[in-house]
Amino acid sequence: MKQQRAKAAEEAKKRNEPSVDNRRARHEFQILDSLEAGIALTGTEVKSIRQGGVSLGEAYARFRDGEAWLLGMHVPPYKQGSFSNVDPNRPRKLLLHKEQIADLQSRIKEKGLTLVPLRMYFTRGRVKLQLGVARGKKLWDKREDIAKRDVEREMARHVRR
Repeated sequence: MKQQRAKAAEEAKKRNEPSVDNRRARHEFQILDSLEAGIALTGTEVKSIRQGGVSLGEAYARFRDGEAWLLGMHVPPYKQGSFSNVDPNRPRKLLLHKEQIADLQSRIKEKGLTLVPLRMYFTRGRVKLQLGVARGKKLWDKREDIAKRDVEREMARHVRR
């Protein structure tokens, strides 16, 4: 999985397209499933995303009136934009098929599951968001992950010597 993300990030760098990872989500949640969704943005928001500075750390998705909405994502105002800039923390509509929304809604009703953004990237000039169906980790799960990462790091260190 890490290799796939690294490869995708490398390809984005080659094309000069930014890719934003939500590392906090991978630390706080156990990702059960993921899918790609479009996101409805204004022109100045897209330009601001290309410049960087987008924050997905506090973002999450909710369903309202049969539509999926992304809440808590911060897109800083575009510096060269004036009246066309919008609220940086406004709710943004996720572009999904009705069947996908119905499937996700039924899965999220299960206790302890939530929908979190994992990555934001550009595909053919369009902003895409990788969403993950996730379950919150307990404190001991996080400690276990940190211990595994430390062991892997130590092993890699010894192999390099």
